[in-house]
Amino acid sequence: MKKLILALFLCGIWLFGANDTVHDESSSIDKLLNDYFLKIQALDTASKNNIWLTRHENYNAYKKRKAELEVILNDIKDIRLKKDSESLAHLEELERKRDVLESHIEQLSEFQNAPYSGLLKSPDVPPVPSISNPFAIFAGFSYIKKNKQDLESYQRQVNELEILLKNLHEKEEIQEYIARLDGGDAIELSLEQTRTLIQEFNSAYDIVLTSSSVYERKIEESVKQATNSIKYEVKHTLYILSIIASIILISFLLKISIKRFMSANERSYIVNKVINIINVTLIILILLFAYIENMTYLVAVLGFASAGIAIAMKDMFMNVLGWMVITFGNSFSVGDRVKVSQDGHSYVGDIVDISLMRMTILEDVTLTTYLENKRAGRVIFIPNNFVFTTLISNYTHETLKTVWDGIYITISFDSNYKKAMYVIKEIVKKYSKGYTEIARTQLNHLRQRYNLKNTNVEPKIFSFIEPHGLTIHVWYMTNSYAALALRSTLSGEIIDAINKEEDIMIAFPTQTLNLKQAAKLPPKIEDAGE
Repeated sequence: MKKLILALFLCGIWLFGANDTVHDESSSIDKLLNDYFLKIQALDTASKNNIWLTRHENYNAYKKRKAELEVILNDIKDIRLKKDSESLAHLEELERKRDVLESHIEQLSEFQNAPYSGLLKSPDVPPVPSISNPFAIFAGFSYIKKNKQDLESYQRQVNELEILLKNLHEKEEIQEYIARLDGGDAIELSLEQTRTLIQEFNSAYDIVLTSSSVYERKIEESVKQATNSIKYEVKHTLYILSIIASIILISFLLKISIKRFMSANERSYIVNKVINIINVTLIILILLFAYIENMTYLVAVLGFASAGIAIAMKDMFMNVLGWMVITFGNSFSVGDRVKVSQDGHSYVGDIVDISLMRMTILEDVTLTTYLENKRAGRVIFIPNNFVFTTLISNYTHETLKTVWDGIYITISFDSNYKKAMYVIKEIVKKYSKGYTEIARTQLNHLRQRYNLKNTNVEPKIFSFIEPHGLTIHVWYMTNSYAALALRSTLSGEIIDAINKEEDIMIAFPTQTLNLKQAAKLPPKIEDAGE
């Protein structure tokens, strides 16, 4: 009896343990399935923004919308045949759905035949640009950069397809595990769809891999050709620049030799001019023959173009031509003080800007302002074509920053004019000494470019007989930008000095009556008969 009870107890313990084992195995399977589904969800999330899968989904959406539209069109056709009131009410709803579906289908029309056509075809490789001048080198670099960017973009599409196929294969493997653990229609259908996608994308991958290889070789060939053209043009440009630099260096050495061994300024000036003309002519000819293949065609084109532009845009053309004369002729530059005379009016100021169409001048307080305009501070705009038709004076051309200025004073005829001239000249020499030295240095620099014969910059004094007295004129060098300041100082100093001299009198309009002549007249004789 005891043995029977012990056996039953052991059997109960074994059955209880077996039930626990079955329950544990069931829990493990559920957990494993849950992990597999989570992995599938992660793979779907990773492939969600893949361009290949997106286009495939758009293709499926197009087919689905197309099928729905066919069903609705058939329903509409059937309802129109019935012509009852209930069917007509439903007809309006179907027509609205039809319009919506037609709109969707129109938006997805590019996916109606081949969903991957835009991705499978490699971009067209543009022809290599002609690199025949230094500026075209930048176009060559842009061409190479663009081709490399297009290749990288196409390779990214290939990489996205490879990643998608990898995810799909992994998803297929996980779905096979799930099917073995918990087979069902849903998982079998999903597995079949995954295998269909893998088959379609494998076919697309074979095509795009071949296209990528061909496209890469085309890009390499085009980049290599463009690189060789750039290298050749760089060497050609350096060769041309070396020739031009040699010409400039030779002309520079010739000018130095002329300056050292030729004493006559006029002759050296002419020779320098000839060297400059030859230098510019040679450089222009070198550039023309180096970069222009058909000179006859160029001459014809320039002739017709110049005639058309001259007629249609004469003023603008003249302004541009004037700008070229101003810029390359070095007649004017920003900061120069100039005087412009037009229609009886004169304006003196500083050039603050030189644009393609005009020069801008800021009017300053000058002697012209004091004598004529009575106001200053205006901004004057001068068209560049004025250099051909209008007198424009430059007070500060090249290194010259000084200008002759003069004042005069009239003394009486009985004044000691020699003493007055001496006093005035000494005062002027004292106050203009610094400007005189500056002007002498500046004029010596200008002798390298201009044929200057008279470079005497010492103060000049003259005397002239005028109706009311003897007028003394004195001329001196002063700062081009501040002539009035020195003129004002000298005027005060001269008046003070003359007032101290007893034998010098400042003249003013006077009249002299000779009374002695009236006293010498003979007395009047009366008639004897009276």
